[in-house]
Amino acid sequence: MDNLKARKILKFAIAIYVASFLVFNWNNVSWIFNYKAVGGIVSDFFNPYPSISASSMGAYFYPNRNSKLSLSTPIIFSASTEKNVLEKDLESGVIYYPGSVYPGQEGQIVILGHSAPVGWPDIKYQWVFTKLNDLVEGDVILINLNNKQYTYIVRKKTIIKKGADVPASGATNTNELVLVSCWPPGKDYQRIAVQAELN
Repeated sequence: MDNLKARKILKFAIAIYVASFLVFNWNNVSWIFNYKAVGGIVSDFFNPYPSISASSMGAYFYPNRNSKLSLSTPIIFSASTEKNVLEKDLESGVIYYPGSVYPGQEGQIVILGHSAPVGWPDIKYQWVFTKLNDLVEGDVILINLNNKQYTYIVRKKTIIKKGADVPASGATNTNELVLVSCWPPGKDYQRIAVQAELN
Protein backbone atom coordinates (compact mmCIF):
# COMPACT_ATOMS: atom_id res chain seq x y z
CA MET A 1 0.00 0.00 0.00
CA ASP A 2 1.49 3.32 -0.99
CA ASN A 3 1.47 6.50 1.13
CA LEU A 4 -1.24 8.20 -0.94
CA LYS A 5 -3.71 5.37 -0.40
CA ALA A 6 -2.87 5.21 3.33
CA ARG A 7 -3.54 8.96 3.69
CA LYS A 8 -6.93 8.63 1.97
CA ILE A 9 -7.93 5.80 4.30
CA LEU A 10 -6.75 7.80 7.34
CA LYS A 11 -8.72 10.88 6.22
CA PHE A 12 -11.82 8.75 5.65
CA ALA A 13 -11.45 7.12 9.10
CA ILE A 14 -11.06 10.54 10.77
CA ALA A 15 -14.14 11.88 8.95
CA ILE A 16 -16.20 8.86 10.08
CA TYR A 17 -14.94 9.29 13.66
CA VAL A 18 -15.80 13.03 13.76
CA ALA A 19 -19.25 12.44 12.23
CA SER A 20 -20.08 9.64 14.69
CA PHE A 21 -18.75 11.74 17.60
CA LEU A 22 -21.07 14.62 16.62
CA VAL A 23 -24.07 12.32 16.26
CA PHE A 24 -23.58 10.57 19.62
CA ASN A 25 -22.67 13.76 21.53
CA TRP A 26 -25.03 16.22 19.82
CA ASN A 27 -26.60 17.44 23.10
CA ASN A 28 -23.18 18.41 24.41
CA VAL A 29 -21.73 19.98 21.25
CA SER A 30 -24.74 21.51 19.46
CA TRP A 31 -24.00 24.92 21.03
CA ILE A 32 -20.97 25.17 18.70
CA PHE A 33 -23.41 25.66 15.83
CA ASN A 34 -25.45 28.31 17.70
CA TYR A 35 -24.30 31.78 16.64
CA LYS A 36 -25.61 33.35 19.90
CA ALA A 37 -23.63 30.94 22.05
CA VAL A 38 -20.44 31.29 20.03
CA GLY A 39 -20.90 35.08 19.91
CA GLY A 40 -21.24 35.12 23.71
CA ILE A 41 -18.01 33.16 24.15
CA VAL A 42 -16.12 35.40 21.71
CA SER A 43 -17.53 38.49 23.44
CA ASP A 44 -16.48 37.14 26.86
CA PHE A 45 -12.97 36.48 25.55
CA PHE A 46 -12.51 40.06 24.31
CA ASN A 47 -14.58 41.69 27.11
CA PRO A 48 -13.99 39.67 30.28
CA TYR A 49 -16.24 40.27 33.28
CA PRO A 50 -14.93 42.87 35.71
CA SER A 51 -13.60 41.51 38.96
CA ILE A 52 -16.17 41.21 41.73
CA SER A 53 -15.62 43.74 44.48
CA ALA A 54 -15.66 42.64 48.10
CA SER A 55 -18.81 44.68 48.75
CA SER A 56 -20.83 42.65 46.24
CA MET A 57 -19.71 39.22 47.47
CA GLY A 58 -22.40 39.00 50.16
CA ALA A 59 -25.43 39.03 47.86
CA TYR A 60 -26.18 35.53 46.69
CA PHE A 61 -29.35 33.74 45.82
CA TYR A 62 -29.95 30.06 46.51
CA PRO A 63 -33.36 28.83 45.33
CA ASN A 64 -34.15 25.37 46.64
CA ARG A 65 -30.55 24.13 46.74
CA ASN A 66 -31.52 20.71 47.97
CA SER A 67 -33.47 19.61 44.91
CA LYS A 68 -35.15 21.10 41.84
CA LEU A 69 -33.25 24.21 40.81
CA SER A 70 -29.93 23.45 42.49
CA LEU A 71 -28.33 26.76 41.67
CA SER A 72 -26.60 29.61 43.38
CA THR A 73 -26.20 32.86 41.54
CA PRO A 74 -25.11 36.42 42.30
CA ILE A 75 -27.78 39.06 42.88
CA ILE A 76 -27.15 42.23 40.88
CA PHE A 77 -28.56 45.46 42.30
CA SER A 78 -29.49 47.28 39.12
CA ALA A 79 -29.10 51.06 39.11
CA SER A 80 -31.92 51.69 36.64
CA THR A 81 -35.18 50.25 35.34
CA GLU A 82 -34.22 51.05 31.75
CA LYS A 83 -34.44 47.96 29.55
CA ASN A 84 -30.87 48.15 28.18
CA VAL A 85 -29.42 48.50 31.70
CA LEU A 86 -31.47 45.55 32.98
CA GLU A 87 -30.47 43.41 29.97
CA LYS A 88 -26.79 44.13 30.61
CA ASP A 89 -27.13 43.36 34.34
CA LEU A 90 -28.91 40.06 33.58
CA GLU A 91 -25.68 38.85 31.94
CA SER A 92 -24.05 38.80 35.40
CA GLY A 93 -26.73 37.08 37.49
CA VAL A 94 -30.27 37.74 38.64
CA ILE A 95 -31.55 41.31 39.20
CA TYR A 96 -32.84 42.73 42.45
CA TYR A 97 -35.35 45.03 40.79
CA PRO A 98 -34.90 48.73 41.71
CA GLY A 99 -37.53 49.88 44.19
CA SER A 100 -37.84 46.48 45.86
CA VAL A 101 -37.77 46.44 49.65
CA TYR A 102 -35.04 44.59 51.54
CA PRO A 103 -35.52 41.22 53.22
CA GLY A 104 -37.37 41.64 56.51
CA GLN A 105 -39.06 44.90 55.48
CA GLU A 106 -42.77 45.11 54.77
CA GLY A 107 -43.43 44.90 51.05
CA GLN A 108 -42.30 43.06 47.96
CA ILE A 109 -38.92 41.99 46.62
CA VAL A 110 -38.86 41.32 42.87
CA ILE A 111 -35.98 39.32 41.40
CA LEU A 112 -35.70 38.91 37.62
CA GLY A 113 -33.78 36.21 35.79
CA HIS A 114 -33.42 34.84 32.27
CA SER A 115 -34.76 31.49 31.16
CA ALA A 116 -33.70 29.46 28.14
CA PRO A 117 -34.87 26.40 26.21
CA VAL A 118 -33.71 22.98 27.39
CA GLY A 119 -30.16 22.28 26.20
CA TRP A 120 -29.17 25.96 26.02
CA PRO A 121 -25.52 26.41 27.02
CA ASP A 122 -24.71 27.91 30.43
CA ILE A 123 -23.57 31.32 29.17
CA LYS A 124 -24.06 34.69 30.85
CA TYR A 125 -26.81 33.41 33.18
CA GLN A 126 -29.26 33.08 30.27
CA TRP A 127 -30.39 29.74 31.75
CA VAL A 128 -30.68 30.66 35.42
CA PHE A 129 -34.51 30.56 35.79
CA THR A 130 -35.20 27.89 33.15
CA LYS A 131 -36.61 25.49 35.78
CA LEU A 132 -38.54 28.11 37.76
CA ASN A 133 -41.78 26.29 36.98
CA ASP A 134 -40.48 23.25 38.90
CA LEU A 135 -40.86 25.12 42.20
CA VAL A 136 -44.02 24.16 44.10
CA GLU A 137 -45.75 25.35 47.25
CA GLY A 138 -43.59 24.67 50.30
CA ASP A 139 -40.24 24.76 48.50
CA VAL A 140 -37.50 26.79 50.15
CA ILE A 141 -35.63 29.77 48.67
CA LEU A 142 -32.63 31.28 50.46
CA ILE A 143 -31.15 34.75 50.03
CA ASN A 144 -27.82 35.77 51.55
CA LEU A 145 -27.52 39.52 51.96
CA ASN A 146 -25.08 41.48 54.13
CA ASN A 147 -23.87 38.32 55.91
CA LYS A 148 -27.40 37.26 56.86
CA GLN A 149 -29.51 34.46 55.39
CA TYR A 150 -33.24 34.88 54.75
CA THR A 151 -35.53 31.89 54.18
CA TYR A 152 -38.58 32.15 51.94
CA ILE A 153 -41.30 29.53 51.44
CA VAL A 154 -42.98 29.26 48.03
CA ARG A 155 -46.73 29.99 48.29
CA LYS A 156 -47.98 30.51 44.72
CA LYS A 157 -47.04 30.35 41.05
CA THR A 158 -48.73 32.49 38.36
CA ILE A 159 -48.46 33.05 34.61
CA ILE A 160 -48.98 36.73 33.75
CA LYS A 161 -49.14 38.75 30.56
CA LYS A 162 -46.00 40.43 29.26
CA GLY A 163 -45.91 43.97 30.68
CA ALA A 164 -48.46 43.21 33.42
CA ASP A 165 -47.79 44.16 37.03
CA VAL A 166 -46.16 41.56 39.24
CA PRO A 167 -48.89 40.05 41.44
CA ALA A 168 -49.07 40.99 45.12
CA SER A 169 -50.22 38.58 47.80
CA GLY A 170 -52.45 41.18 49.44
CA ALA A 171 -51.17 40.21 52.89
CA THR A 172 -50.09 43.06 55.16
CA ASN A 173 -47.04 43.24 57.41
CA THR A 174 -45.24 40.61 55.34
CA ASN A 175 -42.08 40.45 53.28
CA GLU A 176 -42.79 38.76 49.97
CA LEU A 177 -40.31 37.54 47.37
CA VAL A 178 -41.37 37.25 43.72
CA LEU A 179 -39.16 35.50 41.15
CA VAL A 180 -39.98 36.52 37.56
CA SER A 181 -38.85 35.12 34.21
CA CYS A 182 -40.04 34.70 30.63
CA TRP A 183 -42.63 32.03 29.92
CA PRO A 184 -42.31 29.57 28.31
CA PRO A 185 -38.54 29.34 28.92
CA GLY A 186 -36.60 31.26 26.29
CA LYS A 187 -39.73 32.83 24.76
CA ASP A 188 -40.84 36.41 25.33
CA TYR A 189 -44.59 35.67 25.23
CA GLN A 190 -45.62 35.78 28.89
CA ARG A 191 -44.06 35.83 32.37
CA ILE A 192 -43.95 33.30 35.19
CA ALA A 193 -44.03 34.69 38.72
CA VAL A 194 -43.23 32.54 41.77
CA GLN A 195 -44.31 34.14 45.03
CA ALA A 196 -42.68 33.23 48.33
CA GLU A 197 -43.10 34.51 51.87
CA LEU A 198 -40.41 35.22 54.46
CA ASN A 199 -40.36 32.43 57.02
